[in-house]
Amino acid sequence: MKTFQTAIIFGLFGAVAVSISFAAQWPTWVMFIAWVSYYIFGRNIKNSAFAFIQIILGILMGVLIQLTGMFLGSYLGAIGLPVSIFIFIGSLAYISKIKSLSTIPAWFLGLIVFFGIHPKLEPLSLLELGVPLIFGFIFAFLNDTAVHKIQSASEH
Repeated sequence: MKTFQTAIIFGLFGAVAVSISFAAQWPTWVMFIAWVSYYIFGRNIKNSAFAFIQIILGILMGVLIQLTGMFLGSYLGAIGLPVSIFIFIGSLAYISKIKSLSTIPAWFLGLIVFFGIHPKLEPLSLLELGVPLIFGFIFAFLNDTAVHKIQSASEH
């Protein structure tokens, strides 16, 4: 019975999340990246906050890669972008030495979101990427909380 109840909760939260995402015209896959991140990076608010920050920093790194690549491209031609990527991705070896910024997969998830969406390099377009990410973490938290309550209730 516990598995059936868990399946109902998963399905319900997934259906509601996708419906909201479609209605709001969010890229649903971005919301699911955050949802998965909640489970991968520790299933609690503190770890999720650190993962969220690093995903956002990964998005900002994508912006810097693109801007630097365009700048270097004007001097180096086609090799400008690869040089920019080398510099910024290489910097993760140093950035990851900072304990609160050490989750390299979260940085790469941010890069995936940025390069997957290819947003305009405008503040509003970039801020809009945060919305489905926040909701992804919220839905994952609510889903996980509901599942734990069902499982705890059925153990008594």
